[in-house]
Amino acid sequence: MDFHVLELIFAVVTTILASSGFWAYIQYRTAKNDDSQQLLLGLAHDRIMCLGKSYIEKGEITADEYANLVKYLYCPYKKCGGNGSAEHIVDAVNRLPMVS
Repeated sequence: MDFHVLELIFAVVTTILASSGFWAYIQYRTAKNDDSQQLLLGLAHDRIMCLGKSYIEKGEITADEYANLVKYLYCPYKKCGGNGSAEHIVDAVNRLPMVS
């Protein structure tokens, strides 16, 4: 490839990376993802608390209910940075008798 073409490509890429519009767009996308992440965490927290409390009040839990709560809600919630209040509910659910 011709040296001038490489020089031109380098100049274009450098200009794009240095532009404030490019970085503003990246920052906007990151903030939007953070808001979506917080919303999902909030919804998961609410669902974990509601389901967990209903199982505790019932005094028992089935294997399907347990898998739904722990495997599909609590574990992803925890990996995404969920707090400890849901952990207390899941700990109480873990002590419940499993029924068929």
